[in-house]
Amino acid sequence: MDIQKNSFLSIGQVADRIGQKSSAGDRKAPEEGLSFRDILEQKAADTGNLKLSKHAAVRLNDRGISLTKDQWHRLEGGARKAGQKGIRDSLVIVDDLAFIVNVPNQTVVTAMDSTQTDENVFTNINGAVIM
Repeated sequence: MDIQKNSFLSIGQVADRIGQKSSAGDRKAPEEGLSFRDILEQKAADTGNLKLSKHAAVRLNDRGISLTKDQWHRLEGGARKAGQKGIRDSLVIVDDLAFIVNVPNQTVVTAMDSTQTDENVFTNINGAVIM
């Protein structure tokens, strides 16, 4: 929106034009009983939809690994715990399955089961969660 072409003289006129009220009294009050921390944790939990990278999806398929809903929820929980501890790249172990998760991107980078972890050495991680 070009303010000069529309002859607006104030921010209030712009706000009125787009249908917003500029008075502070119109703002919603925070819900009673919830702290800022509670709301932040709730929002973080809502946006924690873990996804598979293309590489991880290929690995799961090639290795014949399928996850139950319970295992997937536990994997998401492990990624969430890793994020709460400030871990960026985490090894998350669920039953006999190992996953490398990029926590900030909420992305499973690769996956393997216990028979494919040759020497049980995992690199490029800075934390681990066992679920």
